Amino acid sequence: MGKIVRAITADGSARLFLEISTDIVQRAHNIHSTSKTVTAVLGRALTAASLMGCMLKDKKDSLTLQFNGDGPVGSVLCVSDYCGNVRGCVGDPKVELPPNAQGKLDVGGAVGKGTFYVAKDMGAGEPYVGLCNIVSGEIAEDITQYFVTSEQTPTVCALGVRCDTEANCTSAGGYILQLLPGATEDTISRLEENIGLIPSISKAVAMEKSDEFIISTLFRGLEFEIFDEFDTEYRCSCSREGYEKALISLGKDELSEMISEGEPIEMTCRFCDNKQLFSVDELKALLSQSEK
Repeated sequence: MGKIVRAITADGSARLFLEISTDIVQRAHNIHSTSKTVTAVLGRALTAASLMGCMLKDKKDSLTLQFNGDGPVGSVLCVSDYCGNVRGCVGDPKVELPPNAQGKLDVGGAVGKGTFYVAKDMGAGEPYVGLCNIVSGEIAEDITQYFVTSEQTPTVCALGVRCDTEANCTSAGGYILQLLPGATEDTISRLEENIGLIPSISKAVAMEKSDEFIISTLFRGLEFEIFDEFDTEYRCSCSREGYEKALISLGKDELSEMISEGEPIEMTCRFCDNKQLFSVDELKALLSQSEK
């Protein structure tokens, strides 16, 4: 179970979304058997999507974050609901790279250059989609750039994942800090100084620093209020009914071809590896539904 805490300065000039996501990232590793590098890639993306998801307004809203870089990991896809419950997958979960020049997991090298998008589905009409160029592939810098260019909101995003030698996640977390209308130069200078006091969010989590400590450090010298906190998790929304709708959507010709092969069809969820088996008789029933 992860945890999200939301805080705002007393004058309403800055807001902070903080998440401890160690359990979420470890769950993703368990499902996808990710390498150390990919645990960091997917873990950062999951944390980012979860934080951005909890900015949504309605229970039915969802957010999709997808990186399409030319790096060996391939596509990185994460989906979050409005409570920050999140799921994700990557093109190649086994990719492993040497450490980067700083001696850290080479997330940027795994993601590569290209584009990424943020899609917000508000349940009415076409979703809002913001498309950006990948700045570094390190995820946090890219999210920062997205908010500045697509939402015109001055933002700092920090994300971190630490792994042991078996690629298990030992600590993970992140925050999104945003300036709101009315922020003064003094407030901006104070926040810029405070950000430097927490150079690594994953280190802070590994040292078991509390969320209150992290927030009070980032808002040091400013009055603030923690106005919300809640649990969040790695959660997949797949269901047998969803698979049935997907099969029907294939159309009569493809369903008929499946039936003619005389073998059951197994479908696997890319987010949670859940498998559903459909017998020939069940496929025939779905074909009948598609013809109505």
